[in-house]
Amino acid sequence: MKILILGGTRFLGRFIAERALQNGHEVTLFNRGQSGPELFPEAEKLIGDRNGDLEALRGRSWDAVIDPSGYLPRSVAESAELLAEAAEHYTFISSASVYDHLEQPDIDENHSVGKLSTERIEELKKLEPQQAIAENYGELKYH
Repeated sequence: MKILILGGTRFLGRFIAERALQNGHEVTLFNRGQSGPELFPEAEKLIGDRNGDLEALRGRSWDAVIDPSGYLPRSVAESAELLAEAAEHYTFISSASVYDHLEQPDIDENHSVGKLSTERIEELKKLEPQQAIAENYGELKYH
């Protein structure tokens, strides 16, 4: 299977890439090339940025896309739109951080999530991506 992993060298993406390669899949990693560029020499590596430079993904195709690295709704929407015709399956992985009051016991998928007002989303659009993510990580993963 040909698998594109957006990110793929940190956190969850790294483990997904490792397992996919161990299982004989053909893996392509798309990232900025800044974290762990020496990892997975057997994988194809495409350099770009979720926040405005998706060119390396154009005109390509995969059986599946795994997206564990989407933080800003705009970035996720842009990559999902670009890859809609390029893959049979697209999986976006969110985070437990989307849930309100994580300190409560027995949280499951029906627990309330953190939501941002339209006004707050507009404010966050004016910030640098890393600052917006740092301030509202869980809520942005939900939106």
